[in-house]
Amino acid sequence: MARLTHPKPSPTLEQAVFIAQAAQEKQAGEVLVLDVGAMTSIADYFVFASGDSVPQVRGITSFIEKVMSTRYEISPEIEGKETANWILLDYGDIIVHIFKSDIRKYYALESMWADAPQISIPESRTPFPQVARAPKAPARVARLS
Repeated sequence: MARLTHPKPSPTLEQAVFIAQAAQEKQAGEVLVLDVGAMTSIADYFVFASGDSVPQVRGITSFIEKVMSTRYEISPEIEGKETANWILLDYGDIIVHIFKSDIRKYYALESMWADAPQISIPESRTPFPQVARAPKAPARVARLS
């Protein structure tokens, strides 16, 4: 596979690593950041992550969207959210692929970029903002007459 590198810091690299850390925060599997900028004009970085179920894939996706919006005030173009087998988040210079684990193995997309340098993902030093959840409806209390 690709070699681990520590490229020159940039805002785009910072965001790609932040996305990877957010995915890890939600227990995503096999999180990977590849520097594809020298290999393609469509993006500088690809981020790959896996979830074991459709709800986990959706959860990882929603968390990334929320923390990127909160910290960087940007929102992605999104594909695949309906089925959630493979969701693509397009942040311009960063493309995030969040797969259901079996779908990721089937397509093996990152193998197409095996020559791309792999970016080291350091452990996050700052806590992620809590994602607001929809308030629960008040519990109904049964009354005995």
